[in-house]
Parts: sequence; structure tokens; C-alpha cells
Amino acid sequence: MFGGTGFLGRRAARRLAARGFRVRVASRHPGRAQPLFRGGETGVTEIEADIRDDRQIVAALVGADGAVNAVGLYIEHENDTFRSVHVEAAARLARLCRERGLRRLIHVSGVGADPHDSSSYIRARGEGELAVAQEFPAVTIVRPTVMFGLDDAFLTTLVRLGRILPVFPLFGRGDTRLQPAFVEDVAEAIARLVAEVGPAGAIYEFGGPGSYTYRDLLVAVVRNLRLRRVLLPLPYSVWKLMATVAEHVPGAGLTRNQVELMQRDNVVSGRFPGFPDLQIEPTPIDSVLTEIIGQAD
Repeated sequence: MFGGTGFLGRRAARRLAARGFRVRVASRHPGRAQPLFRGGETGVTEIEADIRDDRQIVAALVGADGAVNAVGLYIEHENDTFRSVHVEAAARLARLCRERGLRRLIHVSGVGADPHDSSSYIRARGEGELAVAQEFPAVTIVRPTVMFGLDDAFLTTLVRLGRILPVFPLFGRGDTRLQPAFVEDVAEAIARLVAEVGPAGAIYEFGGPGSYTYRDLLVAVVRNLRLRRVLLPLPYSVWKLMATVAEHVPGAGLTRNQVELMQRDNVVSGRFPGFPDLQIEPTPIDSVLTEIIGQAD
């Protein structure tokens, strides 16, 4: 499990372990996974492995039957670029999996991945899918929509901002459509795909049961917080200017790439199999939002 310490990866590791798999969580930083698996999940162990290093990947794959690449990069810094992680490193892992005869490879991408998109992030995701499929033709590609869940960077952030901001700025007019997927559902889908519930070599798109505008989501958050807030439309040009400045402020959490993503709908296309094909009933936001609000206190 490469990316096994991340928001999605650690949940997928737990789901796989619960199914009886022995899971190696590959991490560049030994010890980082330990606090994430305090429950002592049987079958989950941590190993040191950098997806950018052939020798470490080979060592991680010894005796493995399958691999999951859940490595994601959302902010570029120094040598870690969208291309180096989502294209070059992903292709490297796929090649080494094929050369060592692994039976199963799951590659986590994202809804909307497009090798021709103007966004460097979306383009790298699309190019990565093509590169991985070329190296490992039987790869199963997983494309989730924006994910929510406890300790996420999505709804939790909106809840915290809703508590402190009397005026809630919207991306544009707030009409971008989103179909958020519960991270636990996506993790379960990955576990089922590793267990060969679905055919290899397929693309799956996973989105939640409801589609919302960004404004709709903010209204739902404010309503559940029992607060009254003004929603203020803010032009994307202003967001991009703020992001340009924020990228130079450590911990600011706003990038031009994020602003670009908010200009695109994030919903499943309907052209690929999804949760229903794996007999998973997607979880609605409302059933989790109260718990997220409680955790954000």
C-alpha cells in the first residue's frame, strides 16, 4: 500500500487487513504510520519505501501479490511536482509491479483526470493513468470525487471556517457542482477490487449519492452549525490573486491549483462502473456531517 499513511490509504489498509490480507504500508518516513494504526490492526506492518526509488520499491514488492498506489500530491514543492509523483513515480511502480509478476495493481486517480487539461494537476492525473496503463495493462484505475470523512481537508475545513467567519466567501457564484464520496466507501471499494470482486483493467468512478453546488454545501454546513452567515460571491480572479500570495505563506492552505479545481464540476461521468457495481451503497453527507462537526470542536 503506497500512500498508506494518507487520508484514503490508511483506511484502505485497514479494510484489506480486515479481509485477511497482510498489508505492508510503504512510507518514506518510518514511524509515521504507527500512530495511525494504534488499534494494532492484525496484518498491517510498516516498511520504508520511497515510490521514487527503484530499489526501495523492489524491496517493498518482494513476495507481494498485489499493490495499491494511493500516493497523492496536492501542493508542489521543490522536486515533488505533480508530474514527478502522479506520472513518473506512478509509471515506475507500475513497471516494477509488471516485471515482478504481481497479479493486481490498483491505481488511485481522480474524477476528471484529463491529459489535455490546462490545470497541471488534472493533466498530470490524466497522463499518469496513461503511463500506468502502458506499463501495467491490467491496472484497475480508481477515480473518486472529492472525499469527505473524519479528519478530512474538505468538510472539516468548511466547518472550522464557518465558525469563525461572519462572511463566507464563495468560489465565483458558488455554482460549481460537487458529488462528494465518503472516504470509507472508497476504501471499501479498493479492498473489494484487490479481492477481485470486479474485473481487472477497468476504470471505476466513485461519487456520493448526492450532487450539490458549492453554495448548497456551505448552506448545509451553516445550518448544521445553527449559525447565520452571509455567503459572498468572490470572482475567481480575486481567488487566484490571493492564492498567488498564499503559496508563499507556510500553512496558508490555498493554492492556484485549488482555485483551478473549483472552477470545474467534480461529479462522476456515468460512463464507468462505480459503487453499485461493487454492491456498495454510498453514504450521504448528512449522515456524517454531525460527527465531523463534533470532531472539529
